[in-house]
Amino acid sequence: MRTRDWPIRSKLTALVVAPVTALLALWIFATTLTFGPALDLLSSRTLLYDLGRPGETVVVELQRERRLSVVQLAGTAALPALAEQRQRTDRAVAELRRRVGGEKLRDATDDLLDARVDQLVTALEALPTGRGFIDGRRVDRAGAIGLYSGMISSAFQAFAGMANLPEPDLNRQALALTALGRSRELLGQTDALLAGALTAGRFADGEHAQLVQAIANQRWLTESAVADLPDADRAAYQRLTEGAAFTRLRAMQDTLVAADRSGRPPVDATAWQASHDAVQQQLRDFELAEADGLTDRSVPMAVRILVRLAAAGVLGLVAVVVSVLVAVRVGRTLARRLSGVRTAALELAERRLPEVVTRLRRGEQVDVDREAPPLEYGNDEIGEVGRAFTQVQRTAVQSAVDEVTLRRGLNEVFLNIARRSQSLVHRQLALLDRMERHTEDPDELAELFRVDHLATRLRRHAEDLVILAGSAPGRGWRNPVAMLDLVRGASSEVEAYDRVDIASVQPAGVLGRAVGDVIHLLAELVENATAFSPPDTRVVVTGEPVANGYALEITDRGLGMSAAALEAANLRLASSPEFDPAQSARLGLFVVARLAARHGVRVTLRPSEAGGVSAVVLIPAELVTAEPPLGPDPAPGGADRRLARTRTRGTVPRPRTGRSRPAAAHATDGVPAAPSTAASPFDGAAQSTAVPADPTSDELDGLPRRVRRRTPVVRPRPAVVDGPDPRSPEEVRRVMSALQAGTARGRATVVAPTPDGDTVRIPTGAIAPDGATVRRDSGPDGANGADPAPAPPEPAATPEPLTATERDA
Repeated sequence: MRTRDWPIRSKLTALVVAPVTALLALWIFATTLTFGPALDLLSSRTLLYDLGRPGETVVVELQRERRLSVVQLAGTAALPALAEQRQRTDRAVAELRRRVGGEKLRDATDDLLDARVDQLVTALEALPTGRGFIDGRRVDRAGAIGLYSGMISSAFQAFAGMANLPEPDLNRQALALTALGRSRELLGQTDALLAGALTAGRFADGEHAQLVQAIANQRWLTESAVADLPDADRAAYQRLTEGAAFTRLRAMQDTLVAADRSGRPPVDATAWQASHDAVQQQLRDFELAEADGLTDRSVPMAVRILVRLAAAGVLGLVAVVVSVLVAVRVGRTLARRLSGVRTAALELAERRLPEVVTRLRRGEQVDVDREAPPLEYGNDEIGEVGRAFTQVQRTAVQSAVDEVTLRRGLNEVFLNIARRSQSLVHRQLALLDRMERHTEDPDELAELFRVDHLATRLRRHAEDLVILAGSAPGRGWRNPVAMLDLVRGASSEVEAYDRVDIASVQPAGVLGRAVGDVIHLLAELVENATAFSPPDTRVVVTGEPVANGYALEITDRGLGMSAAALEAANLRLASSPEFDPAQSARLGLFVVARLAARHGVRVTLRPSEAGGVSAVVLIPAELVTAEPPLGPDPAPGGADRRLARTRTRGTVPRPRTGRSRPAAAHATDGVPAAPSTAASPFDGAAQSTAVPADPTSDELDGLPRRVRRRTPVVRPRPAVVDGPDPRSPEEVRRVMSALQAGTARGRATVVAPTPDGDTVRIPTGAIAPDGATVRRDSGPDGANGADPAPAPPEPAATPEPLTATERDA
């Protein structure tokens, strides 16, 4: 039995119940032990009147029938008096059987007395059979005496069983009266032997010896019994034995003892009979009177025992009740105080301390004394525990305050570093954009593309610090943006952008206030997909409207995740937990969870059919709009003009069916492809130059590509030398690839003048700043509008973030 895990109330209850139960059991035992003797004393009257008196009557009748039976056996004829005596004996036996068969007597007897009463009843059942033997003279005088003496002996054994009183004096007196009854029975046996000898005229063989033995036993029993009587009763018996009948009877007994064993008894039959009957009657009356007196004395004694029992029982019951009340009161007090300490501890751990931390994180001021009031539970050990716990509360609350203050300071440090990094990254992107516009060397332009891509990723990581600090990134849009452009912008911010396949993305738009966060969220998921999948596999992005919004699915073919890891990751994504520096390996999931919680976006990871992981992003319906049209925004504000400017920097049209390959698919072997940053309408920072185009172009969904300006600076060209070309095969391949790309570029563009007198090349089907569509026949160089000197591809621009003023506008 493990008691250490019991509640405190159960332990206190067990502590109280055990001694109280033991005390109650002891009280019940003492009460029962005392109540039993009282009941025995009260039942003595029942035993006397239901067993003693009827049994004594049966004994007297059996003694008389025995004498007459011996006289009949000693003579030659039947005695009419014997028949009458047998009827009186039968009536006495019937009355005894009726009394001993009652429930009242059986309830007052114990097991020993029950057995002896049953033995007496069984012995009396042999009486009819013995009478038959006597009438048929199949038994002699000694056998007849033995038959009746056995029945009478069973009666005296029952009488001795009645002498079982709890009071020693009463019990000794009852045993003395029983012994007097036995001595009277021996006197009856002497009378029966002498009556047979007087009738027969002589003693039979052995009768004299039996007579002498009976006289000796009778005298010995009388002396023993009288010695146990009380003084008053002993004196009364002595006065009784000094009478004339007792004197004559004793003298005749002495004569019989000295008589000849084979001759006639030397006593007169009439004198013997008169003396014997008188002595028997006097002894019987004395015994009955003593039995009545004994019963009368037992009742007051039983009453006194019951009074003492009642007093002891009441006092014991009061002691038990007081013990129970004290135990219950003390136990309830201890349980209440300990429960109070427990409740205070649980309230601090489960409610107050988390509320303090929450309030501190909201920036509220917290009073430690008010949040950790002292616990008053007295001056004993429990009170000391309460005071110790009060100190623990204060320490815990103060630690929470210090921790939140430290976390807030750390977040401010993160935010300060992130804001500085963002400023430098934005300036770097602007500088790269100017350098790309003024660079004509394909090799330098390709390197600038790589630097531009790294700067774009660096900007996203700087935004991660802002999100870790609990703030919002600086990028923002006022108008909705197409879902496809969001996916392109997200793929352009990952390292392995060339492994991302944009499959079927159904037309839809996202509100401008959520564009930056959704791009960042998708970029984190795409980067995870590329990082945890083999480099020779593809990452597929699909999107379609659903009942509750718009669902984007990013699927990789990596090693996948276990069920436990998926469950833990989904729990982290759904709950948006606080940032834990100890779990920096899961930083991407934390950023995704923060961004998703900010706009109510649901992100779920699940196993992919291809063996990897699919990330399902559910954008809520309140953030989803219809897909915005291509072209500049009609609003003349600064932020809208900047958004229109970035929308004109695409390189690929929006595909609606099939698979869209990343921007690397449009690069040539000679010039490395620009990352999908060039395809994103959110990464540009500088204004591109575009001219109105023919609105009848077939490619209405295309995005224009910016073309480098022609600079007035003329670079010196090396002199042409006739002879073998010292270029390496790689350099020749790069030049030819650039030439091929420029030729393809020129066939798909037109040349248009700009207001400052310069010309730019615009892709066919692009939207010019005035809203016109550029067609091939609008070029100044002929019907096909081809540029005689194709230029290398223009680097993509990075998205330009809105300032705080433009966001608020």
